[in-house]
Amino acid sequence: MPDPSPATNAPIVWDATGNRRYELGVDHGVLYVCNSDGSYGKGVAWNGLVSVTSTPDGAEAQDLYADNMKYGSLRSTETYGGNISCYTTPDEFAVCNGEVEITKGVTAGQQGRRKFGFSYRTKQGDDTESDPTQYLIHLVYGATASPSEAEYDAINDSPDAITFSYDFDTSPVSWVGHKPVSHIVVYSRKVEAVKLQKLESTLYGSSTAAPKLPLPSELAAILA
Repeated sequence: MPDPSPATNAPIVWDATGNRRYELGVDHGVLYVCNSDGSYGKGVAWNGLVSVTSTPDGAEAQDLYADNMKYGSLRSTETYGGNISCYTTPDEFAVCNGEVEITKGVTAGQQGRRKFGFSYRTKQGDDTESDPTQYLIHLVYGATASPSEAEYDAINDSPDAITFSYDFDTSPVSWVGHKPVSHIVVYSRKVEAVKLQKLESTLYGSSTAAPKLPLPSELAAILA
């Protein structure tokens, strides 16, 4: 019997230099309102983002029993939603919040809510740097916002700006070769610089193209 090949494995090392990573912050928010044909419109800056909370749900186990034993286990469909907290929203978000403009400067609520997509960044650092330089780009598809509660208080000796909070659910978009998806994350430290630049030019716009939210298949082509 031939000798086994030389071992290539190495023992686990905890907290090695450069591997003590952490994630924080939220910035570079962009809103893409969904068109009637399912495509996404021109992206606009979403200033004043305070936080974005991701809340996946589903994927719950349903056990099957037969022959007096556990026969198997099925899992329910996984869903994706969350919450957006912000000091302000882009004007374009009005249609996503069930508002229509009756005349210039006058809006009415309780109308139909348009779907939207959005993107944002979270920073990622490690023990080798004092300020995080890497980041994650989050892409969210097929979102629908729920009504937001707003509390208006009298200005006092400790004034604070009003924070708006929008819960959202998503309807996954199709992706050839994969299950439908609502949330995709791109890691800057793992993607080649040229491809990352191309993606950011797509998301945030350039001198030759308007900002747009690429669908999963388009994203795969950009990063291929």
